[in-house]
Amino acid sequence: MAKPDKAAAVAELTEQFSTSAAAVLTEYRGLTVKDLKALRRSLGVDASYAVTKNTLTMIAAREAGIEGLDDQLAGPTAITFIRGDVATVAKGLRDFAKANPHLVIKGGVMDGRVLDAESVKKLADLESREVLLAKLAGAMNGNLAKAVGLFAAPLSQAARALDALRTQKQAGETPAPDAAPAAEATTDAADAASE
Repeated sequence: MAKPDKAAAVAELTEQFSTSAAAVLTEYRGLTVKDLKALRRSLGVDASYAVTKNTLTMIAAREAGIEGLDDQLAGPTAITFIRGDVATVAKGLRDFAKANPHLVIKGGVMDGRVLDAESVKKLADLESREVLLAKLAGAMNGNLAKAVGLFAAPLSQAARALDALRTQKQAGETPAPDAAPAAEATTDAADAASE
């Protein structure tokens, strides 16, 4: 490869390391071209899968501020640069590796930290971003409902107390409906006796 081509390849890899949410390094030895196409399709639009030269990848990683990838860059290496949901792409790689044992996950990089193969597989066990956000929203909604209930309870109690006072006041000011006819009957009886 000519020097300008190598420089361009390093610059492109450096940019991908810098702008990606994560990168997963795999060994693809034994996979056919058809298998690699199937892998790329299974990863979707959130990731790109590219075979790279180890030396150029080491240089690009260092330029992007990533140290410690040298051990993982042995043998044929391909890199999955993840731009979207890391868990979803990691699941895609893990599932493809289960079906195609020739694909070996070596490790990766996320947030500038180097990950080993087990850490990448743990990422695959995480739920997708949408599911985690939905769970968070549900938990927040439940807590808000509890807070509304707590704030509304004193107001509700005060309203019931005021209603009870109003009912007592109305009952104390007006005579009972049965008391008025009894008083009239007593007056009529006294008038009749005096005649």
